[in-house]
Order: sequence, then C-alpha cells, then structure tokens
Amino acid sequence: MKLIIDESRCKGCNLCTLVCPYKIFREGSRLNEKGIVVPEFNGPERCTNCRLQKLYGRRLCGMCQLTCPDQAIKWVEEERFEDMKVVIEY
Repeated sequence: MKLIIDESRCKGCNLCTLVCPYKIFREGSRLNEKGIVVPEFNGPERCTNCRLQKLYGRRLCGMCQLTCPDQAIKWVEEERFEDMKVVIEY
C-alpha cells in the first residue's frame, strides 16, 4: 500500500502535517491547478500503514486520512514490482 494525496480535492489546510505522528507530510512549495499549495511527502516510507498494513491486515494509524476534511488522502495498492524504499528504525 502507498499513500497518495488527491490534489484535485485538497484545499491546502495542512491538517495532515499537524496530526501525523510519523511526520511524513510537510507544507508544500508548489501550486496545483486551482492555485492551492498542497502538502508534500517528507519521507512517506516512515508510515507504518504503508509498510505494515499487509503484514497485519489492518490499519495501524490513519490519523491523516481521518483528519482530512476533504477526503483527499487515501491508500492505494502499489503496482506489482514497483520500487519501494524501506526505512529501518531503531
């Protein structure tokens, strides 16, 4: 699973940057087609849902998705054999 931000739905409130315990979001630096600055990923490989959801078969956090007022954050299946960066935390 990987996390995506639907730029067409996002209004740039940046609530996801505030609530994420893994700090995988940061305030954006470019405008989308509506002229809104959309948050960017800052190390999405730290997200436990993206890394461990298939292993445990359930969502482990989901704070960003629950907090987003526009439902612009969601998880999607990754393409088969897509490159994946993995971070080992101590």
